[in-house]
Amino acid sequence: MTADDIRRIYLEYMTERGHVVIPRAPLIPKDDPTTLFTGSGMQPLLPYLLGAEHPAGRRLADSQTCLRVQDVEEVGDNRHTTFFEMLGNWSLGDYFKEEQIPQVWTFLTEKVGLDPDRIYVSCFSGDPENSIPKDEESAAIWSRLFDEAGVSSAQVDVGTEEHAAAVGTDGARIAFYSKKNWWCRGGKAEDMPVGEPGGPDTEMFYLFPNVEHDTAYGLHCHQNCDCGRFIELGNSVFMEYQKAEVGFEPLPRKNVDYGGGLARIAAAAIDSPDVFRIGLLWPIIEKLQELSGKTYEDETRAMRVIADHLRGATFLAVDGVRPGNKAQGYVMRRLIRRAVRFAFDLGLEENFFPQIIPTIAGIYEEHFPEVAQHATEVERVLVKEEQGFRRTLRKGLKQLNSYRGTTVTGEELFVLYDTYGFPVELSTEEALRKEIALSESWREEFDEQMAAQRARSQQSTTLHP
Repeated sequence: MTADDIRRIYLEYMTERGHVVIPRAPLIPKDDPTTLFTGSGMQPLLPYLLGAEHPAGRRLADSQTCLRVQDVEEVGDNRHTTFFEMLGNWSLGDYFKEEQIPQVWTFLTEKVGLDPDRIYVSCFSGDPENSIPKDEESAAIWSRLFDEAGVSSAQVDVGTEEHAAAVGTDGARIAFYSKKNWWCRGGKAEDMPVGEPGGPDTEMFYLFPNVEHDTAYGLHCHQNCDCGRFIELGNSVFMEYQKAEVGFEPLPRKNVDYGGGLARIAAAAIDSPDVFRIGLLWPIIEKLQELSGKTYEDETRAMRVIADHLRGATFLAVDGVRPGNKAQGYVMRRLIRRAVRFAFDLGLEENFFPQIIPTIAGIYEEHFPEVAQHATEVERVLVKEEQGFRRTLRKGLKQLNSYRGTTVTGEELFVLYDTYGFPVELSTEEALRKEIALSESWREEFDEQMAAQRARSQQSTTLHP
């Protein structure tokens, strides 16, 4: 089953269950200055989760494109991408746990066909300090579903991820975590302002038994381990509490917010722990193999980074972002330049974006036709940035290599940024790759140079209006 099949089946399934399918929101949030990008499926719906009435009703579903640049350094492993799609469904004061958990279970096991014996879940272990109880209700529903499928439903309370890694779960199907399974916008219950909603969430994972646990992530593997043996498929947030002057009180209207990673579900459907082998990414990998003459097995990380970053940059361009030195434009520029840098590892030292962008447009032609409709303009924008960076990349790499055997300072990193167009993140990443030492205070030194440059710029503007 392909990712396109899964997306279609999911939206059809939700429609059958009374949900209205809404279009994707742009990657640039509307009227939300607190964040650069739409980073989750629920983000565009936040006003409605907080109580506003949605014009389409109380049962909604979609497949939302998202971008999370905090994961950019993790791109290269088997499951992290900066750009991804979230399958989502919401109940705005309609159904709750008893309906949500079984409908997700049915989707994953019956519609997609995942093996019930390889599905594991986590639930909220409670917050005694704030008098928030353990989410026994969700666990009981999961336990019933597992029992009906003839699968063990053993439970364990591990508290924190660190504790789970230290003692293990003994193979328990349902693991209770504390803060990891609490949702609110601020991340922590103690940081929530009065009136803010929050609640427990339950997460679903798929086990890949052929992936060996890496003890670099802890002595024992568990649902939330980062070794790649378990991959999170999605989670259901049950928004049922509101921060009060003292403690918490029940929300007048309980909401459900489900988000499922399309790429990860598609990877599970083909029994692959590698999300880059699904139809939303593999055609890009195949094109990179063709252009470079190298194999994915030999150049795995470089091809993963290029495929993810160019796909993300393409959707940013479709949604109106242009490369620049600030905000969204800076992130777009960083994605493009990282793609160009990793292309050097493949021997692709000439312009290759025009070979990749049509492939990306073709992948999304049916569900997101706007990509193909804007392909010519997208190619123009991205190729211009690619060409501009290539002119300085070789010189910048040569300059960085000249620092071998020394400790690179923030001032030197600023020269790479100001003269050669290297984003500081790319310079520091490249230094780590080449085992070039960085000054312990490089960030402060770099920021001082940036502040001095801004001051000079402002003075020049004042003197020459």
